[in-house]
Amino acid sequence: MRKKIYKWHRRCAVIIALPVVLWALSGFMHPIMTNIRPRVATQLYEPSPIDPSQLTVALSQALQANGITAFSNVHIIRMGGQQFYQVLVDAAHNDIRYISTVSGRQLANGDQLYAQFLARKFLTGSGNTVAPEPQALSDHDCCMSAALNILNSKGAAILSVEKVNDFKGEYSYINRLLPVYKVGFNRPDGIRIYVETASGSYAYAVDNKRAVFDKIFGLLHTWNWMNAMGKTKYFIMVLVTALALLTTIMGLYIFFTTKSKKAGSPASKARRSHRYTSLAASLFTLMFSFSGGFHALKALWPQQQHSVVAHTFMPTGVDIDFSKMMALTKGDSISGLSLCSIHKRNYWRIQLSDKKKAANGRSDLMKNKSVRYRPPLYVEAANGVLLSGGDSLYARYLAQAFNQNKGAAINRVSLVTKFTNEYGFINKRLPVWRVSYNTRGNQHLYIDTKAGVLAARVDDNDMAEGYSFALLHKHHFMDWAGKATGDVSTMIAAGLQVLLVIVGIFLFIRTRKRTRIGNTTAAQTRGQTKAEGSASRFYGNYNTQAVQAQKQSKDDNYSGHNQL
Repeated sequence: MRKKIYKWHRRCAVIIALPVVLWALSGFMHPIMTNIRPRVATQLYEPSPIDPSQLTVALSQALQANGITAFSNVHIIRMGGQQFYQVLVDAAHNDIRYISTVSGRQLANGDQLYAQFLARKFLTGSGNTVAPEPQALSDHDCCMSAALNILNSKGAAILSVEKVNDFKGEYSYINRLLPVYKVGFNRPDGIRIYVETASGSYAYAVDNKRAVFDKIFGLLHTWNWMNAMGKTKYFIMVLVTALALLTTIMGLYIFFTTKSKKAGSPASKARRSHRYTSLAASLFTLMFSFSGGFHALKALWPQQQHSVVAHTFMPTGVDIDFSKMMALTKGDSISGLSLCSIHKRNYWRIQLSDKKKAANGRSDLMKNKSVRYRPPLYVEAANGVLLSGGDSLYARYLAQAFNQNKGAAINRVSLVTKFTNEYGFINKRLPVWRVSYNTRGNQHLYIDTKAGVLAARVDDNDMAEGYSFALLHKHHFMDWAGKATGDVSTMIAAGLQVLLVIVGIFLFIRTRKRTRIGNTTAAQTRGQTKAEGSASRFYGNYNTQAVQAQKQSKDDNYSGHNQL
């Protein structure tokens, strides 16, 4: 039995050797990738306070002047020194238009200009712009003024602006946000910033160096060269990781049921090294293979889509009484306004400026993993009445709209301001609300009330896979010691896998060589034995014939003597 296990351990180890080395080398590289990512000034955009003096054209008037009879949402944003109504006309097709709050004119290519404005904000953290031409611009030229300020901004020139509607190329599914704009800058590093204009969010940044690392990682770790195979790729990954898990278990059985020989020959030394290296690395091998296989298995399931609730608003009855809003803020300035609907009642969602965040101006979500939260105010558009606990109520309302089980009752609603193992950095959006249901599978919906979208849908199966991948694969169990320590832990574990395979392959080759030599020697020995046997039979027959001849000679002599 033990010999059979040893034989299958060797065979399986040979099969998984190359995949394990590829995964381990790229896994060793991953912490390096996270530390050489492009430097951006901030990943959170804190909008400038809304200027009431520029609200000279009512929203309903601006909509009617531009032929908009219905829309899904509206925000007030500032860019290029000017202020605009950002109108989401059609949520399904991401039709976003920008109308000046001063003149009511529509800004040509407004969404592309806003993408450029946001990308520069994330990259440099400043809004320094080149002033427009010396001639004074009249109110109706505010759109031209904003465009000039954005296009003539200080710093690296913008080479390209491209809308991305699908996950492809360097912008993969792990970045989650769609649609986004890819804004390329004329810099030696060739940096590209991806932004979501609908929510003013940072999505991703990549330069030439990071792109090379990402490509290598994609080839070695996620096997992008097999993407044409579709989900068959993940099925193969599951089989390989299962085989790695089985091989490790068999190796542990061999270790604990046998004793190592004293180190003498190079082969015995290598075998002894392999035994103890295997023991040290086996825990990490089990962690990586189980969590990696679980992660690949989940990829076989349908990927969740980030749904959006498409409200329909009419231009009438949505005008802004900014003076009443300011009276409710107790002296705080307003940095954002958006329209939402809760149970068929329209509300203005008022985001107050965060003075501490604005003073700092910089944020790295990958390192900080958390954001500050200032509760927004919800004011009914029809009468200006403040809705108590409006953000939580809106999260509940959106969750019920997103929930596939319409009859399910909400169990708990809680605010999430930091990334966790359940709701990780790949989900991008913060703050969000976690709406829990007391249903089979214990479903949790993460709701971004600012954008009005479903950020993530998590049930027990997702939680098990998420915790497995975070703790066992990405070594988040070391978070208590800091990111640097966790990175070192990951690199050591990956390095041990490579060492384990190298020593194992050396032993396999040496064993096969000894087996071939032994077979050759045995064959030669069998041939020599056969030859000796033939010679013995030959000489034995010869001696027998000689004896018989001598006997016959004696008999003849005796017969002759008698005759005489």
